[in-house]
Amino acid sequence: MKRSIPRAKRRMRCSIRSGKVKLTAVSKGGKEAVVAILPEASFFGEGCLVGQLLRMSTASTIQRSAIIRVEKPIMLDLLRREAAFAERFLAHVLSRNIRMEADLVDHLFNSSEKRLARLLLLLANFGQDSKPMPVVAKVSQEILAEMIGTTRSRVSFFMNRFREMGFIDYDGSGMLIHSSLVSVVLHD
Repeated sequence: MKRSIPRAKRRMRCSIRSGKVKLTAVSKGGKEAVVAILPEASFFGEGCLVGQLLRMSTASTIQRSAIIRVEKPIMLDLLRREAAFAERFLAHVLSRNIRMEADLVDHLFNSSEKRLARLLLLLANFGQDSKPMPVVAKVSQEILAEMIGTTRSRVSFFMNRFREMGFIDYDGSGMLIHSSLVSVVLHD
């Protein structure tokens, strides 16, 4: 159930109450790239808080989701009055910035195989403060390819190799990621 969230809402930011949202950017030539997959309790559209007039990405749900839209004046008031909320929001913005910097370095210096392994580990929350979730919900190979900047056939090749090496397994609910996959990322 994919549903786009209107780009015209430039004076609001959104919070994901449940589900997942995919952020994509499209080049002038029509090539689409997945910028991020945001989990529950994430925010998007926060650029308008600093005057961003045009959004750089489009948000669409990739599973059944509940999204809360917050008008800019209300958001600014919340940030001023609610210290706990402001702290949570700032932590989200900073962690997303750190993740985007890491993604850029990953794209510049690592092979598509390492980028895929890193992405799968991130989707399974390995290395995060929160508890690891070794099962990744069904994410298509096409979306994975868009996220790491390669073709679906290369992703398929690497996924088969990861499965043969015992790094991943499939079950009815999705993909089981084993912590041993980190060896692909660390290997030079």
